[in-house]
Amino acid sequence: MSGLVLKLAPNERVLINGAVIENGDRRAKIAIKTPNVNVLRLRDAIHPESARTPVSRACYIAQLILSGDAEPAEGRRQLLLAIEQLSQVFDDRDSRILIADATQAAIDSNPYQAMRKLRDLLPREARLFAAARQ
Repeated sequence: MSGLVLKLAPNERVLINGAVIENGDRRAKIAIKTPNVNVLRLRDAIHPESARTPVSRACYIAQLILSGDAEPAEGRRQLLLAIEQLSQVFDDRDSRILIADATQAAIDSNPYQAMRKLRDLLPREARLFAAARQ
C-alpha cells in the first residue's frame, strides 16, 4: 500500500480536506491514495483556548492550515514565523533537530509533519516553564 494509511479506533473522528469523517463501531484501516491531502485526527486537535504557549500556538497554526481555516500561503508564513521564534528559545541539539524538521516540513507545504515535529517540543516547553517558575 502506498500513500497515507489511517488506522482508526471505533467511533474515531478524522478531518480530511475539511470534512469530518467518523469511523463505525469497529476498527478500520483507510488508505488515502491522493497526494497532498490534509488529514487531522480530531483526538490530536488543539482547542483554540488551549493554544496558550508558543509551541502550542505554532501547532495550532499548522492545524488551521490542515483544517482549511487558514489560507495556505498566509498560514505557512505565520507557521514559519512561529517556528523561527521557537528557534530563539530552544537551543539543545534534539530541539534544534525537531525545529529544523518542522521548518523543512513547513517549507515543503506539509503542515501535518510540521505539527507532528512541533508537538514533540511540548514536553520540553513545559519543563522550561516549570524551571522558570522555580
